[in-house]
Amino acid sequence: MNEPTEVDPPADIEHDQPAAQPTADAARPAADAARPSVPLPRVALVGRPNVGKSTLLNRLCGSRVAIVEPTAGVTRDRIAVPARLSTRDGERWVEVIDTGGLGIVDRDDLGPHVEAQVATALKGADLVLFIVDVRDGLTPPDQQVAKLLRGSSVPVQLVVNKAEGGGFEWEAESFHALGVGGDPVIISAQNGEGITDLRQCMADHLPGAPEEKPTETPLMKIAVVGRRNAGKSTLVNYLAGEERMIVSEIEGTTRDAVDVVFEKDGDTFTVIDTAGIRKRSKLEDAIEFYSDARSLKTIRRADVVILLFDVTRKLSSIEKNLARYAIDRYKPTILAANKWDLVQGQTPESFREYLDAQVPGLGFAPIVFLSAKEGLRADDLIRVAKDLFEQGQQRVSTGDLNRVLERALEARQPSSKGYRARVKYATQAEVSPPTFVLFVNDKRHIGKDWLRYLTNRLREELPFHEVPLRIVLKDPKTISEEATQE
Repeated sequence: MNEPTEVDPPADIEHDQPAAQPTADAARPAADAARPSVPLPRVALVGRPNVGKSTLLNRLCGSRVAIVEPTAGVTRDRIAVPARLSTRDGERWVEVIDTGGLGIVDRDDLGPHVEAQVATALKGADLVLFIVDVRDGLTPPDQQVAKLLRGSSVPVQLVVNKAEGGGFEWEAESFHALGVGGDPVIISAQNGEGITDLRQCMADHLPGAPEEKPTETPLMKIAVVGRRNAGKSTLVNYLAGEERMIVSEIEGTTRDAVDVVFEKDGDTFTVIDTAGIRKRSKLEDAIEFYSDARSLKTIRRADVVILLFDVTRKLSSIEKNLARYAIDRYKPTILAANKWDLVQGQTPESFREYLDAQVPGLGFAPIVFLSAKEGLRADDLIRVAKDLFEQGQQRVSTGDLNRVLERALEARQPSSKGYRARVKYATQAEVSPPTFVLFVNDKRHIGKDWLRYLTNRLREELPFHEVPLRIVLKDPKTISEEATQE
């Protein structure tokens, strides 16, 4: 079994910076994990393609949540994010929902799916921001969107976007012809012009918006990753109990990393659907590049990773590299064998042997055989994820740890190039991931094979059977250098 600390970064999918060293902060809930414990007022962003809805979402929530690219039809799924509105009466909190462009005809012919997602967003909205592009002027697709909104019982506010530099008042007046949305609010989502007025307008439409964000921290964040068309969106929809993600036989349907919150057995979880990974050489455009990058970022911010693969297809380098990427970052990982109901002549035991041969660094990771489409054992993923999360949070006493270390040393001493190294004692420094510090006389003489051996012993004898472990070596020289730096 390969020790995670010794695996080189996967070159085929590495789009971002090298892995950061885990700290104690890794066990704390991230700020983006906060979600409302009671429903916030919902504001849906609606309009034709490429009018700046995703840019406005990012501006309102103060973070690059949605992919922004000057190509019609980038956003497809509903993306919902809490946003703080600074108004003259104080701060107000709302949930902003980005939607796909209405009337879209994209290269994958997913227009009807996008429109269904928009219709769902409108049903649950308390306010609709109807976004138009002042530089393009009034267009037939704008009129089609206006026709849809005129039949809605939800309040609508017209927002004229892309007014960088000002002086577009006359052009904005032409949008009155749409007959919906009242007096337009003129903004530049890109530069932030007019956003203060827009926030005030939103607050005026939503007087019941709370002054403070009532939050409930989910128990954990679960990332669902894999290659294209493995069934990730189908699984997320099943767990969420609603059609949050577009499901299509067309590969590459999901583009953003979309957080979906759901409850199960009294616990709240965030499951993150991601775009399917492709080999870098096959990325067609910037949209796919950013989709891949966000999938990898999702692994880094997750507490548990579900590596989903289609058992009817041969395991590829994509799954292998994703597995290595997760383990290099010490992420508890579940091997999720999807579409198991379609398998014939294969047993779980034989398939496990196949996986261990293909992905040797994950021999300790649990495997769940499921069918996301049929709901077969999909719920087991959450039970296993909770178990892995709890394993990663475990802390053992120094006494118990050193008794395991002593037995390991009795069976096998560390050595390298003829030198006998001496291990003094060990202590657990952190959780998530479980991190152990070994104090030795000279860490240069601690071989990689012995570290793999010790990792296996720790995993076998301590309550960390299915999660990655991190071992840090310290010798007198290291301690002296750290003291000097302080």
